[in-house]
Amino acid sequence: MGLSEALGQRDTQALLSTTQAMELRRRDYHVERPLLNQEQLEELGSRSSATGTLQWRTWFRCSHARARALLLQYFPVLAWLPQYPVRDWLLGDLLSGLSVAIMQLPQGLAYALLAGLPPVFGLYSSFYPVFIYFLFGTSRHISVGTFAVMSVMVGSVTESLAPDEAFLQASNSTVDVAARDAARVQVASTLSVLVGLFQVGLGLVHFGFVVTYLSEPLVRAYTTAASVQVFVSQLKYVFGLHLSSRSGPLSLIYTVLEVCWKLPQTVVGTMVTAVVAGVVLVLVKLLNDKLRRQLPMPLPGELLTLIGATGISYGVGLQHRFGVDVVGKIPAGLVPPVAPSPQLFARLVGNAFAIAVVGFAIAISLGKIFALRHGYRVDSNQELVALGLSNLIGGIFQCFPVSCSMSRSLVQESTGGNTQVAGAISSLFILIIIVKLGELFQDLPKAVLAAAIIVNLKGMLMQFTDICSLWKANRVDLLIWLVTFVATILLNLDLGLAVAVVFSLLLVVVRTQLPHYSVLGQVPDTDIYRDVAEYSEAREVPGVKVFRSSATMYFANAELYSDTLKQRCGVNVDHLISQKKKLLRKQELKLKRLQKENKLPKQAAASKGTSISINVNTSVTDIESNDVEGSKAKVSAGTELEDTAARGQEDAKAPDMSSLKTLGLPQPDFHSLILDLSSLSFVDTVCLKSLKNIFRDFREIEVEVYMAACHSPVVTQLEAGHFFDASITKQHLFASVHDAVIFALQHPRSSPVNPVLVTKL
Repeated sequence: MGLSEALGQRDTQALLSTTQAMELRRRDYHVERPLLNQEQLEELGSRSSATGTLQWRTWFRCSHARARALLLQYFPVLAWLPQYPVRDWLLGDLLSGLSVAIMQLPQGLAYALLAGLPPVFGLYSSFYPVFIYFLFGTSRHISVGTFAVMSVMVGSVTESLAPDEAFLQASNSTVDVAARDAARVQVASTLSVLVGLFQVGLGLVHFGFVVTYLSEPLVRAYTTAASVQVFVSQLKYVFGLHLSSRSGPLSLIYTVLEVCWKLPQTVVGTMVTAVVAGVVLVLVKLLNDKLRRQLPMPLPGELLTLIGATGISYGVGLQHRFGVDVVGKIPAGLVPPVAPSPQLFARLVGNAFAIAVVGFAIAISLGKIFALRHGYRVDSNQELVALGLSNLIGGIFQCFPVSCSMSRSLVQESTGGNTQVAGAISSLFILIIIVKLGELFQDLPKAVLAAAIIVNLKGMLMQFTDICSLWKANRVDLLIWLVTFVATILLNLDLGLAVAVVFSLLLVVVRTQLPHYSVLGQVPDTDIYRDVAEYSEAREVPGVKVFRSSATMYFANAELYSDTLKQRCGVNVDHLISQKKKLLRKQELKLKRLQKENKLPKQAAASKGTSISINVNTSVTDIESNDVEGSKAKVSAGTELEDTAARGQEDAKAPDMSSLKTLGLPQPDFHSLILDLSSLSFVDTVCLKSLKNIFRDFREIEVEVYMAACHSPVVTQLEAGHFFDASITKQHLFASVHDAVIFALQHPRSSPVNPVLVTKL
């Protein structure tokens, strides 16, 4: 036991000695280099202006390699399908495609109702776009097809352009359902073509970054508000009510009020059917969550519910006996392509752009999540093209706009899907259902589809918890969330999105207009400078002010930057400059007056000079006897005036006569000002003018100005804006704040240098 303790103490001492040696080595480690201003840095680093090749020149170059690269870029399937590992991935993609198809069938039927269309068009929208995305998409895991948010946005358009009131029959005041559905299908398919054109066009011009203006809080709040709209839109199917078609601002509020007003007209059979179907769906989802690890694939609760509800409806006769509304006739087979209606383009263009952006935002956000998880790259521009072609070609075949579904994408990934082969397999299953099995669901109650939609809203409605998390994390993002949600609820989906984007961008501008300004001090024994208000040990370098802004300076905050700089320096710069100008003006007027007074005696002396010389030359006796004192008085008076004028001229020429000290004005307690421009990301003309004004004003009060830590693109923009001239050169721009501080101490404008302080720094 004693031996082990001795060994342990010896090891501890060795470890301590090693640690101490490392600490000593760390303390001795230092870097010595010369001070570097921008000119010296460019010479040392051999800086040269970046010669950027014009992008359009590469567009017209033709070669075998470029043609192949373009082909693989716009047809990604040609890149990965020939290398597809059949043995490893085919079984997983097959099971995944089957699982997604089982979900796609009920969701396609339900979301078609959400879009205000006959259910079979949801099946078409689950086939054509999915297969097109298989050819052109770059994400391996997202499931393209019908989606609740997109469907409710389409539904708001179809119900506003083809309302029930426009198809009332004069004979019995009932709605001509066939004519209404035909008009709505035309509107939805034309809208899909326009959405596709927008997405393809934006993708071809590499405008995929447009989605970056939709922040995560904005998207989550928007989808949450859309889920509320979806929930309200399904209440008429749950209670069996016939509601008026509404669109535009406050339409959701009016719909809720109308539902409450017509609740006594509820069809009991429809409500019971919806409640039973909803309970079954919830139980199956809970069972799937509990048995997630034991089951090879989730139980198809929606498909089983649809099959069971269809069988019960057909066997019991829910429509005839209890007045339960059913899906109705579902035609077998595919429909021929139909050209869009150009007359509707002008009325649909605004909604089409909003749907295009929202659909792409949802798809690319999900695609990037799965890409990061599985280690591959998603091309945002090609995703725009792929989604655009899916909607464009789908619109020609009478589909409505689609995006990707989060629930189906998660199922596609969790059941073993590795590529979009799973999507192609699911589309083939949907094709079989369209051709052969679709007509079997014509007795399916619409209330069951409404229940399936409402149950699937759970994920989006759970996003209300973002309010609590954002309250703790970032209240500015919480404000964006709340404004987006309220605007979307009150103003409808299209106007709500526009208000949300404008508000978030304005908020960014406001935040750049209110940055954090700080005066920096040196952390002891380092070359690090931090805000003296936050770091108690940071000390300002005597005679030097270091100023920094947390945001870039541009036209919106340039004036605030200058005002705050003058305020933080502790000197009323503008007042000092005005006082200096007043005193200099007085001095100039005094000098002119003295020169004028001096000019008059000279003219009198010039006119009397002859007689004086005669008297002096001829009347020596008189001068010696009587007029000596008078002559001395005249000469001394003239000499005194000449001396005063000469002294005034010398004073006017002397540079120190305009200094603050000579004028009797208070001097600043610092001789150098350093602007830390590390946060400057770009330069506009207002920024250039503000910087020049700062140099001019502080030099007026005998303070030299330096700049530090500019990035190379900013230096290039300063050069392009002709910022540097004879008075402001690159010698006023330093590589770091520390370099600028040491140079300022070695070359003060007016104050003596403390050599001990420079050595210490």
